[in-house]
Amino acid sequence: MSKKKATVATLPQEHELKRWLKDNRITEVECLVPDFTGNARGKIVPASKFSHDFGTRLPEGLFVTTVTGEYPDSYDDLVSASDSDMILRADPETRRVVPWATDPTAQIIHDCYTRDGRPHELSPRNVLRRVLSAFEAMGLQPIVAPEVEFFLVQKNTDPDFPLQPPAGRSGRPETARQSYSIDAVNEFDPVLDLMYDYAEAMELDVDTLIHESGAAQLEVNFEHADPLSRADQVFMFKRAMREAALRHGVYATFLAKPMESEPGSALHVHQSLLDAKTGQNVFAGKRLGETSPVFTHYLGGLQKYVPAAMGFFAPNINSYRRLILGEVSPKNVEWGYDNRTCGLRVPVDTPENTRVESRFAGSDANPYLAIAATLACGLLGVREKLGTTEPLQGSAHPRGFMLPRSLHEALDLLTDCQPLVDLLGPRFVKAYVAVKEKEFEAYLRVISSWEREFLLLTV
Repeated sequence: MSKKKATVATLPQEHELKRWLKDNRITEVECLVPDFTGNARGKIVPASKFSHDFGTRLPEGLFVTTVTGEYPDSYDDLVSASDSDMILRADPETRRVVPWATDPTAQIIHDCYTRDGRPHELSPRNVLRRVLSAFEAMGLQPIVAPEVEFFLVQKNTDPDFPLQPPAGRSGRPETARQSYSIDAVNEFDPVLDLMYDYAEAMELDVDTLIHESGAAQLEVNFEHADPLSRADQVFMFKRAMREAALRHGVYATFLAKPMESEPGSALHVHQSLLDAKTGQNVFAGKRLGETSPVFTHYLGGLQKYVPAAMGFFAPNINSYRRLILGEVSPKNVEWGYDNRTCGLRVPVDTPENTRVESRFAGSDANPYLAIAATLACGLLGVREKLGTTEPLQGSAHPRGFMLPRSLHEALDLLTDCQPLVDLLGPRFVKAYVAVKEKEFEAYLRVISSWEREFLLLTV
């Protein structure tokens, strides 16, 4: 019965998608699934064979695969005993052309389901949906606007060789800090023009582009909207930006701290809450310049739970180089009005635009999980009616470092935080921690050049 209902419900989508494929003369379809890292997994199928009503299949084990292609020791405890397939169903809202493909090709993000029709618990997209459902039950609608930083670097085929800034149109690489420089952005016009062409073809809501403080470091801002669509857009943008860079002989990297002498790259998330019935911003106070109790509770939740959620904001070994060594990266959970030294910045704006900017996540974070985690922290604060510290007027950096200092420490905090585990899903958190612990273990096996240079003959 449930299968019949699902099939009937998807028939209009099936017909609509097939019409769209036909109208755009699509010959191939990339069926995409974002994994834990935020990379695209899936299958490429001929458009003539694409079918939404039955669904493409993929093994659920793809979610418990490390970035190095290994599996956690507890693999058999994380997936079903039969290591069965998931059923994939296309989300029609995510259908896009692939502008860099030689033949007419479509990319469509798919949702993952179990054989009995339930959303698969390990899918990052479903984790975000799980958090959004909790807001819906409270009559609230989150709105977010991501800001994504990244570097353009010279092609690097030797992982032992440090990354270098690429040469721009002038033929010279950047050597000085060029924050907000228009001319510095124009140095990479060919790459960025192609990026904008791709963004337009893929209907990405790219708002503004600026040059950040690092050499060949850029930032793209997205228009505010519902969290799922914003995560989808960041996911698709990363693919498009990497491809645009490769077409011009350079790399676009979203590594959190790619170069020793340059700042790190972040994924800042502006977030607010609307009343689902009225559409009014529930963060705004009754009088101009005031905020509401819901805002206080939400911000209090971020202050309390962000340390336990850092495994999603800083998901890789390299992530902590940005946090610990970065010049402007957040060191603690202080907050302040228009204060960029704080991890939680409240921009000064109109009442209807009252929001908080979370500055913890690196650009290497999975956008689905980073957004889900920050919303979950705020939601727990609303549930528990938490308060906040006083807004900070000066620099937050003298307050010291109050966040996990390593991936291992972050995973321990996450595992011990039952409210966050319950909200995100116990099975998902168990699998995520197992994957990240395996990656941490793989990193520890690598003997670095620093160890050979300074310890080989001196200890």
